[in-house]
Amino acid sequence: MLDSLNMDYQLMVLNDGSKDKTGDVLSAFSSDQHIRVINKPNSGHGPTILQGYRMACEEAAWVFQCDSDGEMSPDAFPVLWEKREGYDALFGYRNHRIQSRGRAFISAVSRMTVRLFFGPGVHDVNTPYRLIRANVLKTILLRTPDDTFAPNIIISGELVRQKHRVFKTPVATVTRATGRSSIVKWKLWKAAVHSFWQTWCYFALSSRI
Repeated sequence: MLDSLNMDYQLMVLNDGSKDKTGDVLSAFSSDQHIRVINKPNSGHGPTILQGYRMACEEAAWVFQCDSDGEMSPDAFPVLWEKREGYDALFGYRNHRIQSRGRAFISAVSRMTVRLFFGPGVHDVNTPYRLIRANVLKTILLRTPDDTFAPNIIISGELVRQKHRVFKTPVATVTRATGRSSIVKWKLWKAAVHSFWQTWCYFALSSRI
């Protein structure tokens, strides 16, 4: 998809200490100039996203983040790319997403948390399909702790609070075909509470700055 848009790009693939054959599979792309593989010790999903964001902000004018589970199609990316000049951040939100009641509830709580602390403006606050100006993202990251569990929620909130121009478009989703989520059952609720607490702490601290 990126090749078809004739753009200058690099895919940064962060392997967060996977214990399967991920490292071996990624080694096949070592000669591809458009793909940069970063093998790192496991630190968790959130800290890994932050590491990727910070590295990308130093090298590009725009940063696109997408999870690797294949849930969201690359077909929607051209819409974001074509409209980028008029916005600071462009989100693909998950349309007709199939999820358990537990995950749906946690998504709703995350959305209400951002609305309560930062204001309205972004519906799918944790969508893993976002294109953001590097200079805007870099400023937000300066105040985001390295151990943040769900940094995309805080980033969504800051984009709203700072009144940045945000574009949103639906992206069709499918059930992930590979791998499985490492956050299941009680861990999901524990993670939700942890994320809420970190978001509140961030909001309380940044409000005093």
